[in-house]
Amino acid sequence: MTAASIDAGAVADEPVDRSLALRGLRKEYVRGTPVLRDVSLTFAGRGLTAIIGPSGTGKSTLIRCVNRLVEPTAGQILFLGQDLARLRGAALRAARRRIGMVFQEYNLVERLSAIENVLCGRLGYVAPWRAWLRRFPREDVDGAFDLLEAVGLADRATQRADALSGGQRQRIGIARALMQQPDLLLADEPTSSLDPKTSVEIMELMVELAGKRDIPVIVNIHNVELAKRFAQRIVGMTGGDVVFDGAPGDLREEHLKQIYGGEAWL
Repeated sequence: MTAASIDAGAVADEPVDRSLALRGLRKEYVRGTPVLRDVSLTFAGRGLTAIIGPSGTGKSTLIRCVNRLVEPTAGQILFLGQDLARLRGAALRAARRRIGMVFQEYNLVERLSAIENVLCGRLGYVAPWRAWLRRFPREDVDGAFDLLEAVGLADRATQRADALSGGQRQRIGIARALMQQPDLLLADEPTSSLDPKTSVEIMELMVELAGKRDIPVIVNIHNVELAKRFAQRIVGMTGGDVVFDGAPGDLREEHLKQIYGGEAWL
């Protein structure tokens, strides 16, 4: 399948298969010391999957290998009929357009307004000169305002990102990711910088907006209770290996001990 066919498939009348398959995914930052140890997982094309585990166990690396922010050492990343691990140049850019990303530290352009940050989700779809002059098509501008309203920030459209609270910035991050009209949404520790109440609100928002668009979500998260509350599936990792994969109701104390080690933290 070519880069062009990815976009063609996204607008075809038949439903898009949004499932993701990892086959033998391995990552070594230092030769001979794997951070991911030949991970094989298949993610369904809908719902939210939470990846839990201690710091340094490979959760963020796994998420970032999917959209190639981190280069995998070996393995396959099968999505929309292609192996993303093999893509280069224009084909990789086209594939990345179909994968939205919500970042731990928001990753907004601080000097731009809220609406301009949301419109950044369309950068892969417009000519560079249009982006430079901020001359986006009317339908994109309308869509950005609709998303700002959906995340509860329509009244902050012209406010600079650096004047917003952490929770508001993350709402903008979610709107920007959805502005891509993605077939997959990745979230890398989206609540770690937020207070408990705001963390729940952000998870509710992601689940609601992605669910309305039938977009599968994979979230890397430290908070086990949030994972159990919002995910349909939990993947537990430790030492670069998957040691639990099941429904939240099946996650027991013995699994948590295996994932996080020891009992003192429980």
